[in-house]
Parts: sequence; structure tokens; C-alpha cells
Amino acid sequence: MAACALRRGFLSGVSKYSRKHSHRILSVTDINSGNEVFKPRLQCRACGLLGGVQQKMFMSSRNRPEGKILEPVGVFEAVKQHGKYETGQLFLHSVFGYRGIVLFPWHARLYDRDITPPVPDSKPEPPGAHGSKEVKGKTHTYYQVLIDTRDCPHISQRSQTEAVTFLANHDDSRALYAIPGLDYVSHEDILPYNSAEPIPIQHELFERFLMYNPPKSPPFTSRDTLKAWQEKNHPWLELSDVHRETTENIRVTVIPFYMGMREAQNSHVYWWRYCIRLENLGNEVVQLRERHWRIFSLSGTLETVRGRGVVGREPVLSKEQPAFQYSSHVSLQAPSGHMWGTFRIERTDGSHFDVRIPPFSLESNKDDKAPPAGYTF
Repeated sequence: MAACALRRGFLSGVSKYSRKHSHRILSVTDINSGNEVFKPRLQCRACGLLGGVQQKMFMSSRNRPEGKILEPVGVFEAVKQHGKYETGQLFLHSVFGYRGIVLFPWHARLYDRDITPPVPDSKPEPPGAHGSKEVKGKTHTYYQVLIDTRDCPHISQRSQTEAVTFLANHDDSRALYAIPGLDYVSHEDILPYNSAEPIPIQHELFERFLMYNPPKSPPFTSRDTLKAWQEKNHPWLELSDVHRETTENIRVTVIPFYMGMREAQNSHVYWWRYCIRLENLGNEVVQLRERHWRIFSLSGTLETVRGRGVVGREPVLSKEQPAFQYSSHVSLQAPSGHMWGTFRIERTDGSHFDVRIPPFSLESNKDDKAPPAGYTF
């Protein structure tokens, strides 16, 4: 069971409540197996009370078999309304609930089609022409993070934990490899906490990238290997543009990444990955049934792709589990192009509606000589 999804209503309550109270984060440990099953609960250090909403969500009779106890994980800190989180900041993901740690920030341009001011005397936009709407971007902070591997099994049905992929360094132009447990997280999805443990996150790269430095706050600093890895892989890790649009309470966020160019059959093939998050902002339970993509290449080709679901799944979006996130790839025989499309969404009564995927550009880097470095340090 993906027990790590946190509800927005509860989180807004925590944000207000935590101004006067500090909270310990509690996890459930199976006594019989010794394995930790992360189901975060809050306990107020001032009054000792457990949050009633979260207790109901994570500790129902189905989720409280005998042989499980609560153990502290850490203490929540104040959410930063301004500024950014530093390297080494521990956090819970406010939507998917996993534990993670910040490696470094990215300053992206967010193109939010929901907040574009109306143009005076503008005519209604005809169907199928939503790509003509001009949107101005604003600076928004995202973070490169490591995911605690203990939490990956609980979020795998809602968010891919191997979503950051690279082109392999050999002749197979289609070969990809992934770095497990690496993610991009928006500033508003960070719920910061602290822990006295010298290794609070379990990930094979944690001790390679970070060192414990108790006098510092947060008490983890970057090693030279992290700085070198970031610099060497910057062109393929960089998050520059984020696109967002909402249709009938279903918000779609798209982040494209350029992966590099490879030669295949005497032609150049340019690769991108794109990360998509669907989020149900309403109360109605819906399910994604189909996808419809339009892919335009600078070479002049226009491709249409239709299919059932996404990445082999047809996720249900509900108030309890409102979000689904996945990554996929696209290749063009041109250095740039555009993508846009729709998702077909089904309601519980069997009716359907189309959710717009905001149009986004596929741009290649000018300097494309060095291959991605991956795990080399």
C-alpha cells in the first residue's frame, strides 16, 4: 500500500498548527521483521498529541496490525516562505510523502497558463489552438534531491523512482540508463525536518555526495564529488523550463530535459526526457484512460501518438492519492521541436473529458560534445 501520500487539507492544517507547536515525525516499524514501513505521523512535542487527521489516515484498523510500533524519525522545521533550502536539508515530500535530502537548487522558468492575465478584447480560443496562448515565465526554485530507498516501494505506484535517465556512452543510440532515487522537487513540495542521525537517508550516493558536519545547519555539507558530478553533468541535469496548465481541476505539469545527441545511420538523433505530473485538485475521483500527443520537429514533420494510459498504467486520482508522476522520452532528427496534447480522463459515472497538456519546446544544447558522465567521479 502506498501509505506515503499526504492530503493537502491536512498539510495546510499542519502549516498553521506548527507555528505554535513543534512536531516529531514518527514511523512504523515491524517488530517481527525489523523492517521500517514509513507511515509518517506527527506528534506535538508541547502537548504530546498525535494529529487526528493523520492518525485516521495512516493508523486505521487495517494499518495497525499487531507487531508494529512507532519510532521517531525527526522533528519538523518551519516551512520557508521566502529564500531557498540549503544543500543537506532533510525533508518529507508533501505530495508523495517520501523522505529525502536536498543536493542543490535549480532556478527554473515556470510558465503557468492558469495565471496568465486576460488580454483585453481577446477572442475566445478555438478548440485545438491552445498552443497560441502567450505565457510569461517567472522564476521558480526546484531542487535536485535523493530519495530514501526505504520509501521507494511505497511510492512506486504513484511516482517513478528511476525517472532521471541518461544516454549510455556507447554505440547503441537508444540505450538509456537511470540513476535510482534521484528526483526534482518544487520548493512548495518541501516539508523540512531535522534529525540527529549522522546518516538519516539511505541511498548509495548519500555518503559519496554528503558528509556529516554537526556544527552546521543543516548538518550535512557537500563533498567535492558532488560538486564535480554536478558540474560535469550540468547540461543533462539542468532544469530550465516548467510548464503547467489546469483543466477541470486536473493540473498537468511538464518538465522537459535535453539528454544529448547520438549518430544513427548517418543522421543525428536528438533525445529528450520529459517528466509529467498529474494532480487532482478537486474532490471527484477520476482515472486517466488515454493519451494523445502531437510532436512537431524542426525538420517539418508532425507526428501523432495515441495510446492507452501512460507508461503502461491508467492511474486513479482521488482526494486521498491525488497525484501521479512519470517520465518518458522522445527523439527527433532535428535539434528542436514542440510537443503538446491531451489526456482523456474518465469520471466514476463513465463520462469523459480531455485535459490539456501544456505545449512545451524541445531545445538542444549548443555545446553537445561531452557525453553525460553518470556515475563517474
